[in-house]
Amino acid sequence: MNVLRPYVNVLQKFSIYGGLITLVLLAIFLWMWLKEPRRLINGITFTIFFISFLTELAILIFSTANLPFVVIMGTLFLLIVGVIALTLAFMWVLLLWNAIIVWKRESHTVSNMLTLFLGIFLIVIWFVNALMANRGQFLPDWLNIIISGIPLIGVYLVICSYNFLVNVVLYQFFPRRYKANYLIVLGAGLINGDTVSKLLGNRIDAAIKFANKQIKKGRPAPKIVFSGGQGPDEKLSEAQAMANYAIEHGWDEDLVLLEDKSRNTLQNMQFSKSLIQKNFGSNSAYIKFFSNNYHIFRAGLYAKMAGIAANGVGAPTRFYFLPNALIREFVAILLMNKKRHAIMIGLLMFALLCFVAMTIYVDIVGR
Repeated sequence: MNVLRPYVNVLQKFSIYGGLITLVLLAIFLWMWLKEPRRLINGITFTIFFISFLTELAILIFSTANLPFVVIMGTLFLLIVGVIALTLAFMWVLLLWNAIIVWKRESHTVSNMLTLFLGIFLIVIWFVNALMANRGQFLPDWLNIIISGIPLIGVYLVICSYNFLVNVVLYQFFPRRYKANYLIVLGAGLINGDTVSKLLGNRIDAAIKFANKQIKKGRPAPKIVFSGGQGPDEKLSEAQAMANYAIEHGWDEDLVLLEDKSRNTLQNMQFSKSLIQKNFGSNSAYIKFFSNNYHIFRAGLYAKMAGIAANGVGAPTRFYFLPNALIREFVAILLMNKKRHAIMIGLLMFALLCFVAMTIYVDIVGR
């Protein structure tokens, strides 16, 4: 007799209620995401829905009472979990491997060495943990408790980084409406002070591709705002270099606007907004902005800060370059919300200290 059959009716009832809950959670996520995709909370609502979905899927699989099917799906699930666990356990190897590739193919700047630093940091943490496992018995109990509680901060940062990655991925799939009046292309550093890099060229290409598709749909051609000032080591503004690149690739010079004063992404948005309002004659223009896929979510946060009701389109990036870029983006977003994270970490440390105090008190009373 199939051991699952006596539980089929119960599982089927659970699946009905679970399915309804999952649909409600999906509706909540979609409503919040489609209304405003530039919020970190969207990653949380999606994760809650996804956990509910996986639970519902597991219940449906078990409710079939088909033992071979359940075994196959269970094995597949364990394999996936195993791969994820191995990836996390040997993350330092993957980070160092990526650092070697980036070292060979990109410039040796600090921003391109973040995977190297993180890989070394993980090795140091592992070494310290191994050392403390042997030496911890010689330390006071209260100090051991504090040291063992510090990983709570690490867990918090891991959760934050996971939520960030979920939002970055979700933002790539936000629906695109081909009815823009203006497209903003965000600038980046120039090669040798005057040449558009491949990374920056991808942003421009993505904007031109979007514009041409809009034109094919029978809608008016948008104007493209190239946004980026001139750095101290650059021979011309990033905006001018981008405009030259776009015109050389067939874009109409009459549909080009230059914003050549900005120094960072927030200024890109603020100054481009002012330029567009002046050119359009009002603040009701429909806008899209363009950057690389790893940067587009943070750019959306800055657009929101600048009061631009616009969402972005991400241009492709070489896969090996993504780890460094995503680490940099995560740190930047972490700093954007530093007060919130400082409060959360402070609460964790306060809870830990309370636990230490209670442990010491119990120990004294026990004596």
